[in-house]
Amino acid sequence: MKILGVILCLIGSLALQAQIGGKGAFSVLDLPFNARSAALGNDFISSRDQDVNMGVQNPALYNQKMDRHLGVNQGLLAGGINMGMISYGRKLNDSINWGASFRYSSYGIMDRYDEAGILTGKLYAGDFIFGIGASKKIPLKQKKNDSLPPDQQAAFHIGVNSNLLYGQYERQTKLGLAFDLAASYEVPASNFFLTAVLKNVGAQFDRSPSLTPWELQLAVAHKVKHAPFRFTLLMHHLNTFDLTYTDPNQRPDIDPLTGDTIPITLPGFGEKVFRHLSYQVELIFSKNLHLRTAFDYHRRQELKVSERPGIAGFSFGIGMYFKRFSLDYGLIAYSAAGYSNLITLTTNLEKWRN
Repeated sequence: MKILGVILCLIGSLALQAQIGGKGAFSVLDLPFNARSAALGNDFISSRDQDVNMGVQNPALYNQKMDRHLGVNQGLLAGGINMGMISYGRKLNDSINWGASFRYSSYGIMDRYDEAGILTGKLYAGDFIFGIGASKKIPLKQKKNDSLPPDQQAAFHIGVNSNLLYGQYERQTKLGLAFDLAASYEVPASNFFLTAVLKNVGAQFDRSPSLTPWELQLAVAHKVKHAPFRFTLLMHHLNTFDLTYTDPNQRPDIDPLTGDTIPITLPGFGEKVFRHLSYQVELIFSKNLHLRTAFDYHRRQELKVSERPGIAGFSFGIGMYFKRFSLDYGLIAYSAAGYSNLITLTTNLEKWRN
């Protein structure tokens, strides 16, 4: 209850400054840094397993299965942006687990011009994130006649990530700090999972300090008992109800035949609600092969090309699991103008030593 109180206080103190992507400092925090998450729409926060990369997005997911696991991620975003992440997890004791990560996004080397348009050389731009986090398991009181093993019993998990942010843009640098707070409730025996994450709560520290693009997310997941499907409903940007954009310069049209004024169509209540929903599906063929797909309605509406919407808002991926390592691939279709590809290699270092 204390943790819940802290989260509610943070939400209340920041509610008057709610913001969506693109309006805060260090928007790099919103980029997908691992292939599994990318395949499931960028924000995948609802699976507690051996994938150490999941703890970077939701610290409540750190668990004993991630002990000594190392994840190496590499991606190429639309526009030639190069990005990557290294993550590592360890078990502290039976109830506390921790992890560390390093993320980077390189925007490449670009031409530099002066105010007269004369080429003066080259410049570099990039962002870097150093993170560390931990989770704690809070077992629930079991019924007297409940004989389930510990790993099948219902439990709460809480977690926190702290991220040191650094950006370099030619001669300019910036520094910031952001936190993720998370809580989850899991019932392994019935394949039910519920989690909430308050992510990217922080600020940039310089002469003009500004908030990072903080966001409240809620996800509920269920693995069908007798079918190879795991369904997740993700609710994102819950701190900002209206995610739609209306051009302030837009004017009503005039019907050329009747001369009547055609009013501007404004987004309705239903449109605003569905902008917050992302649908994620994992098809678990076996322990060695997973297929993934997701649909983000808000991303499709924001980034689709009117004449050629294509598969904007959809994402796809595959996961292959072997004895000593796993390999994941993810693709996000932002619009017809560009796609993002990510690949992840994860391994248990203890198995290689043995």
